[in-house]
Amino acid sequence: MNLMRILKTDDPKFEDQLDNLLAWEATAELKLNEQVADIIANVRTQGDTALLEYTQRFDAWHPNTGADLSIHKSRCDQALANLAAPERTALNHAAQRIYAYAERQRLESWSYTDSDGTLLGQQITPLERVGIYVPGGKAAYPSSVLMNAIPATVAGVPELIMVTPTPQGYSNELVLAAASLAGVTKVFAIGGAQAIAALAYGTATIPRVDKIVGPGNSYVAAAKQAVFGQVGIDMLAGPSEILIICDGATHPDWIAMDLFSQAEHDEDAQAILISLDLDYIHQVQNSIERLLPTMERHQIIAKALQTRGACILVKDLAEACTIANHIAPEHLELSVADPQSLLKDIRHAGAIFMGQYTAEALGDYCAGPNHVLPTSRTARFSSPLGVYDFQKRTSLIMATSTSAKILGNTATCLATSEGLTAHARSAEYR
Repeated sequence: MNLMRILKTDDPKFEDQLDNLLAWEATAELKLNEQVADIIANVRTQGDTALLEYTQRFDAWHPNTGADLSIHKSRCDQALANLAAPERTALNHAAQRIYAYAERQRLESWSYTDSDGTLLGQQITPLERVGIYVPGGKAAYPSSVLMNAIPATVAGVPELIMVTPTPQGYSNELVLAAASLAGVTKVFAIGGAQAIAALAYGTATIPRVDKIVGPGNSYVAAAKQAVFGQVGIDMLAGPSEILIICDGATHPDWIAMDLFSQAEHDEDAQAILISLDLDYIHQVQNSIERLLPTMERHQIIAKALQTRGACILVKDLAEACTIANHIAPEHLELSVADPQSLLKDIRHAGAIFMGQYTAEALGDYCAGPNHVLPTSRTARFSSPLGVYDFQKRTSLIMATSTSAKILGNTATCLATSEGLTAHARSAEYR
């Protein structure tokens, strides 16, 4: 049984078929939004009292005071020291690569003096305090800690506040160890919409932040959307996506597993293969059928491939790039002989993985670039999370007595034409 449908660009209905495949909207139920709104309101008015109540209700453990929610930095340092050697080595290796990449993204202040003698420029300053949400419990997401915290650390953010749920009081050692490596300054055992509300508005225990980053469930996503404007957020993420353009020379098992790697996230994830060779598409389908039963999350993968997956047959690589730009995927693999030659034709993608040896999974953990990427076709206008997301840009202007007259004449003319007399006279007085 072929789980992934085959679409062909020479089919008159192809464009409609593709748009139907790509269509996805978060079906946030009214009840969920109402619950999130209630949680936010309670945290705003009751502070730590509400956090303690929600922790007992949702995480099944009983902190007595707000201080009980705090996980001391020494606890994170201890978790790192106690890791088994292979895990500690892997975590360190990933962190080093992410740091090295992030260092190249840092923006620097600049200025110049124009011909009139006016100094103009841009001052770069880090955000003062950032909140990082990290899913917790039985699943460990140390990579999420590294990817969200390290760019902020490199940007120079002085305070990184991490929140993570601890079901039944259980703290994940890998997550705490990653926090130690990534420069997190404070950690709190709180999750869900209540954690987002606490970061946005502050409580006696949890400090108010300027921006919230990090993934979460539907409640966390709804809460981030609700507090946006009160604080900044990284992005509103949709389901995971992968698009693979393959010329047919890569082993079909490799491609099948790459498709699985994103499909295993959840049933709404999207995995698409574009190829010039119908026989090769059939080989990949055979690999999918053979390998799927060996996957721990095979039911989730199967559902994702059936509902939102597809194989697309194209006439050439130029057409493949055109379709890729329309899809604007989160992850794009160029599994072709000369991937760099296609870069000039790719305009919209969160991250591009080039060549048959570059699995998307490398980017999720340790390649270096950030794995927080635009989804749901938002790569058309947005970018991966980076150091620049934790830096502010402030314009600088300093006029001299001479340039004040030159600029003042222009400003006065324009302000008068707009009927803003005080603006005009403010410029004239100098």
